[in-house]
Amino acid sequence: MCDNCGAAVSRSDFKELEPVLKKYAGIEGSLISILQKAQDIYGYLSLETINYISARMGITPAKIYGVATFYTQFRLEPIGEYLIMLCQGTACHVNGAALIEEAITDHLGIADGETTEDNKFTLNNVACLGCCSLAPVMMVKGPEGEETFGNLTKESVVKALDGIRARG
Repeated sequence: MCDNCGAAVSRSDFKELEPVLKKYAGIEGSLISILQKAQDIYGYLSLETINYISARMGITPAKIYGVATFYTQFRLEPIGEYLIMLCQGTACHVNGAALIEEAITDHLGIADGETTEDNKFTLNNVACLGCCSLAPVMMVKGPEGEETFGNLTKESVVKALDGIRARG
């Protein structure tokens, strides 16, 4: 998880991105890889980051923005300390993912793509987590790494989120 998620990225912070830009300089078709690495570093793709990549790589900001908005993996807004990835795949869907989403939405006061006011949680519905035997399932990515919660119920998802919030 990035150290400065939610914080504005200043020009001096681009030193972390420089090795990535040097690695992919002159390599045709490397924009997605660059954007993935930038998002890994900063947590999201700010307008300043897009403009910096544009200036350094000779790619128009419009093209970068077009790629970033086309692929759902990219975020243009900061995310919370904990990213909740809620599976909406077939197995999760038939086993009650909609009820789990409703419980998360009611408990945290956010919908898909939104972040809590305290910047603690962001909810992101995903197509599949590959844990079909645990359906319905969510993965939570935070400072400690990734945790998977399976066989969720409305009660167990609230308990899991409260446990995460209690960590600090």
